[in-house]
Amino acid sequence: MNGPVVGVDASRSTADQPTGTENYAREILRHLLRLPEAADIEWRLYFRAGTDTLPVELTGRSNVVPVPLPNRRMWTHRALGPEVRRRRPDLLFVPAHVLPFAWTRRNMPALVMTIHDLGYRHFPKAHPWRQRAYLNLTTRWAAARADRLICDSEATRQDLLRFHRADPGRLHTVHLGWTPPSDPDPACDPGTVLARFGLRRPFALFVSTLQPRKNAERLIHAYGRLHAREDPGWDLVLAGRIGWLAEPILAAARSSPAAEAIHILGYVDEEDVAVLRRQAKFFCYPSLHEGFGLPILEAQSQGVPVLTSNRSSLPEVAGDAALLVDPEDVDEIAQAMLRLSRDEELRAELVAKGRENVKRFSWEKAARETLAVLQRAMNKAP
Repeated sequence: MNGPVVGVDASRSTADQPTGTENYAREILRHLLRLPEAADIEWRLYFRAGTDTLPVELTGRSNVVPVPLPNRRMWTHRALGPEVRRRRPDLLFVPAHVLPFAWTRRNMPALVMTIHDLGYRHFPKAHPWRQRAYLNLTTRWAAARADRLICDSEATRQDLLRFHRADPGRLHTVHLGWTPPSDPDPACDPGTVLARFGLRRPFALFVSTLQPRKNAERLIHAYGRLHAREDPGWDLVLAGRIGWLAEPILAAARSSPAAEAIHILGYVDEEDVAVLRRQAKFFCYPSLHEGFGLPILEAQSQGVPVLTSNRSSLPEVAGDAALLVDPEDVDEIAQAMLRLSRDEELRAELVAKGRENVKRFSWEKAARETLAVLQRAMNKAP
């Protein structure tokens, strides 16, 4: 091809059980490659040889070149970096990882990276110290060296300005999209799915990795306070991988006065999560900090009323279609849960507003805006 060459760190698009940033990497690549304007670009997708397998939807195009690189420790810096210096593309896009370190810009392509959040600056104790140090170093490096930085939200953009004094002219807010839920499988009985998870009563649903920043511990305490006064008539279900520092969360569930009504399911595949969302009385997402908050849109798209935090990007994403709470106020969370479970008029209002709110976001829109940023970086446009 005679067109430009864009290299992409595709190593985060290969996960079998993708979390938020991994899902972003896969979806933004899928939708970038679908754009008519992308057909004139050669896309080199870099990934780890031997351990990573690129999704089929990313490779079946004549202008896509998979580039497996040796799977060695510090792969980004010891495999990806040397490769893009040796066979330099016009641009390197890193959607969900870190930029390769380089002592000089000589022989490096134009660099664009997506910054998802700076939660480690707001809640340092929610991260292992080594991870925190690495995140701080690599984000500072990206703020200094990238030609353009894409931010999931205006909240993340403001954090980069605040904490790293990044050049505002190089920062671009591109909201994520959401994947419309598939139609329910007629052969899938929701009752069978619920029974498999031991769910026999109505329930409120939380979906996320169990880690301190997601605030599941306070959610459990809030539910416990409700239950200590009176059984509200519905259970609390937490679905998500067990993350770092999860033991206090698990201990809170075990010692809660509502322990018998709290269900910790672990990782649940997307098909079953979709069933759980459709069956949920309402969706809880009182996170302490998020770069975007995709689970809000996933719940709203399925007609589920949402309770979420009034912090970081969450009001930006939820719009006026969610009940907002102070995520550090257990009593406020408890009262909001009780209100959502009992106020049918409020629930109906939030469902209607939620269906309108999700129309503001799509992966196609995110891909078009992302491609525009990549092209500006390649063209050195202001």
